[in-house]
Amino acid sequence: MAGIDINVNKELLPGLLGSPDGLAKLVESVLNQVLEAQVSESLGAQRHERSEERLGYRNGYRVRQLYTRVGPIALQVPQTRDGNFSTDIFKRYQRSEQAFVLALMEMVVQGVSTRKVAAITEELCGVSFSKSTVSALCLGLDARVKAFNERRLDDQYPFIVVDAMFIQARQDDRVKMRTVLTVSGVRIDGMREVLGLRLGNSESFTTWDEMFAWLKQRGLSGVAYVVSDGHSGLQEAIAKHFHNASWQRCQVHLMRNIVGHCGSKIKAQVAAMAKRVFGADDPLEARKRLTEFSAQFAKSAPKAVACLEAGFEDAMAVMALPEKYRKRLRTTNMQERLNEEIRRRERVIRIFPNDESALRLIGALLAEQNEHWQEQRYFNMDEYVQWVQDQAQIKDENNIVAMTA
Repeated sequence: MAGIDINVNKELLPGLLGSPDGLAKLVESVLNQVLEAQVSESLGAQRHERSEERLGYRNGYRVRQLYTRVGPIALQVPQTRDGNFSTDIFKRYQRSEQAFVLALMEMVVQGVSTRKVAAITEELCGVSFSKSTVSALCLGLDARVKAFNERRLDDQYPFIVVDAMFIQARQDDRVKMRTVLTVSGVRIDGMREVLGLRLGNSESFTTWDEMFAWLKQRGLSGVAYVVSDGHSGLQEAIAKHFHNASWQRCQVHLMRNIVGHCGSKIKAQVAAMAKRVFGADDPLEARKRLTEFSAQFAKSAPKAVACLEAGFEDAMAVMALPEKYRKRLRTTNMQERLNEEIRRRERVIRIFPNDESALRLIGALLAEQNEHWQEQRYFNMDEYVQWVQDQAQIKDENNIVAMTA
């Protein structure tokens, strides 16, 4: 679709801060202009434009409500005489929102919701809905989420980022902690993908072992670099399934561990010095700064020193890559941002009514995010591909020298 010129009514701007629905009005205005642009492109002509390239004519509007994170908005959806105009605005936006609403509906049906949740659900979905209505709605969304989460992974994924978070869900009339395991990757063409989602009882070797085996069964290959935190079970599973890959320990997670080992009076100083170590331009400078860190805090924060020294090599694995790839691959921030979106919904729901509801909501969110990721390249991989070729050539030359020595 070509670029769209968006005009904002000046009367809306003062309301952005002064009115609770100001932002919703702005979103409504922008999306309605997008719809106008879409129908003009579909018909090959603007409103009232005489053109030999015109493919059809408008036929009024129909109003559709869209419930968004900034509040309900009314969209004027254009109609055409042949009835062929369609828009993907609702489909793309509402998949994750529908999952969110369905989770609330299930809670109400099962009698485990608070008054606040019930009120939200009634406002979004209508006052009355039955268990059979909820089930029917769930089936349609479940099929789409399952198709996304079980699709083939036929590309090469040199970089993958691994993370876990914890939620609460009901099982057998009890509330239990559940581990949400997620893996994202960067393809050889530089585009990002959400590769998979699973629920587990804990963040253990067995859980991650099953997760990685499942991803490989679906076609995951070409992994050269894995980013994660330092959980021992996760490390063991990574070593088993990606034994030829480099492991990068997330510097943010390690920083939290380091700061957690020192007194409150020197936390800021310790964090600043550790950050200086991670920010070095080359391995020699990083090691020099590590020595300075150790000398400065040997007495005041010996456990922090031991923590950084133990994790240094794994946290600096990123230094082996070309410089342009280091900043984004030294932490799990790419995955953490997905977790933040999940947390926003989870704070309202608090306790998922069942595992299926959790998978539905989280899977829909990840599918939506995956679509957004396809709109922009994350890395230009040309330099990486050349670097891999150069490394292979150096290795071959070294082998020849060793054989002839």
